[in-house]
Amino acid sequence: MTATTLIDEVQTLPRPSDRRLAVRVTNDALRQVRGGNPWVFDGSITHVNHDDAAPGDLAVIFDADRKFAAIGLWDPESPLRVKVLHQGSPATIDAEWWSHRVGDAIDRRSTLDADPDTTGYRLVHGENDGFGGLVVDRYDSTLVVKLYSAIWWPHLELVLDALIARVHPARIVLRLSRSTAPVGGLTDGRTLYGPASDAPVLFRERGLVFEADVVRGHKTGHFLDQRDNRGLVRGMAAGAKVLDVFASTGGFSVSAAAGGAEAVHLVDVSEPALETARRNLEHNRHIRSVRECHAHTTVGDAFAVMRELAERGESYDLVVLDPPSFAQSAAAVPAARRAYFRLTQAAIPLIRRGGSLVQASCSSRVGDEEFFQIVHEAASHAGARLREIRRTGHAIDHPIGFEQGAYLKALFAEVR
Repeated sequence: MTATTLIDEVQTLPRPSDRRLAVRVTNDALRQVRGGNPWVFDGSITHVNHDDAAPGDLAVIFDADRKFAAIGLWDPESPLRVKVLHQGSPATIDAEWWSHRVGDAIDRRSTLDADPDTTGYRLVHGENDGFGGLVVDRYDSTLVVKLYSAIWWPHLELVLDALIARVHPARIVLRLSRSTAPVGGLTDGRTLYGPASDAPVLFRERGLVFEADVVRGHKTGHFLDQRDNRGLVRGMAAGAKVLDVFASTGGFSVSAAAGGAEAVHLVDVSEPALETARRNLEHNRHIRSVRECHAHTTVGDAFAVMRELAERGESYDLVVLDPPSFAQSAAAVPAARRAYFRLTQAAIPLIRRGGSLVQASCSSRVGDEEFFQIVHEAASHAGARLREIRRTGHAIDHPIGFEQGAYLKALFAEVR
């Protein structure tokens, strides 16, 4: 055990209960669980043998013949009432089991682990790696563990022990979602293992240097899921004038500059994010193409800025649109569709004919085909035709473990 090297507050967390919940579900829910779906909704539960179950209690799902079907974590505060850990034959969820589960996730990223030019990537991708409501991101020798549910407090120490034994990090930082309340002094941004520091962490992505604010930054400090798409943009940016909308901390712009872009224009509503982007460009000034690239930033609403640029007659060889999720709920899907349409419509007048559009979506509720169709229709409405170069999806460190686990898609297209 490595518990003595973790901070004291971790060791005083509530321990997993010895009690097991016996849960019965509808036939449809049972079929989905056996098919690999990691979620059991509250409305699918027909019986549970205790009415005082606590977050993180182990819930065993039985079929009509009282045979084991699956085991998961009970989440009384979520409509996703059981986050399934394992289905099939019975399993004991103990330190050894967590060690194997963490090891399996890390092994899926073995090619990234072996690449010295990339030291920032996701180690554990929530439900898709069998950890519903928990992610782990690596930034060089720092790990960031983010909890999206209180179900993880009783199991956190065992998960941390497994990570330390396998990865040997210098530091582990805790991040909490807005819906996850701190417990016992374990607050958002707290260092759980190793020396505490507020300084940004430097890491590498395909040889480029970026910084991540792992203590206060958005998500865990950086958007790691777009790494492959940023690499593609780098390969098509030589000599280009680039507009990077929703630029955030500058991942696409730094990549374009490294690829030989003549100029990059970063647009984002957040001045702190753009300040980080400017530092990320500075981190790579040792690269001649970055040093020679003219970069400037604009703080403002994406739609308003693109409208102003069009009114001034500005044009670009490459426009990147990487917005946040527009559909956080099912009710938001119609508005999300309209927003994607408006984005494409606003971007097309800014792209020189023969130039390129890169447009991404991270809204899981808007499917791939629907999103690509929206982009094509909006471009046509704006008087252009798109020749698709490629469509992209998830990187290796963001695997899709079940149907609803797919969210990221991007279209690379020539504007004609």
